Amino acid sequence: MLTAITRKVSTRLAECEVSFQDRQPIDVALAMQQHAAYQAALAELGANIVELPALPEHPDCVFVEDPALVLDEVAIVTRMGAESRRGESDTLAEAVGRYRELLRIEAPGTLEGGDVMRVGKTLYVGRSQRTNVAGIQQLAQLTAPFGYWVTPVEVRGCLHLKSACCHLGGDKMLANRAWLDLDGFCGMKFLDVPESDAANILRIGDTILMPSSYPKTRALLESNGYRVRTVDISELIKADAGVTCLSLLFEAY
Repeated sequence: MLTAITRKVSTRLAECEVSFQDRQPIDVALAMQQHAAYQAALAELGANIVELPALPEHPDCVFVEDPALVLDEVAIVTRMGAESRRGESDTLAEAVGRYRELLRIEAPGTLEGGDVMRVGKTLYVGRSQRTNVAGIQQLAQLTAPFGYWVTPVEVRGCLHLKSACCHLGGDKMLANRAWLDLDGFCGMKFLDVPESDAANILRIGDTILMPSSYPKTRALLESNGYRVRTVDISELIKADAGVTCLSLLFEAY
């Protein structure tokens, strides 16, 4: 069963970490409504929603993708690069541990799930402000027994790899070339997002879920034959959000 672990929005969302944009006022009540609509979209696309309670002391707790990486065989509890967020991991690990054996990234490694993009048995991992070499090396060691190959990718100008590049399926990726080094993506083909758009999308079945904030990117995808559904996450985007970071999506066995 396709499962999406999510977490309610903290009432302190406006105090979130912001790295690559100017801080803007966030309407937290509207952010909560948008998050509920996002969850409804996931459910309509076939996901079983497992919603965790908010962590009031952690403004960024809604971004459940970063503290854990769920693969078919195992889950990795990450050690986040943002020290203020490390307290989010324990209750998320407890929830994920119901579905997978847990492994962990240890100090001095840092790794955030938003920097990991899976394509088959290849894990492209962004070397970013939040994910370091030690974290990438540990991930390679932990996943090698399950047949995964880890490929580092330099990220610049954005928070995580999946802000700059996301898998569209097959050998296709959506990318903002200004934000990363594409040399490591051997054999992949790219659709370039317009101007300064983020390239963050979530493919569920034959549908691409993406923010409504990027109409030009939607038009690009539709003109290339993709079925697109948009959600309004404009208040969450002010906190560096994308559609991938708001859920942990995996098959529950």
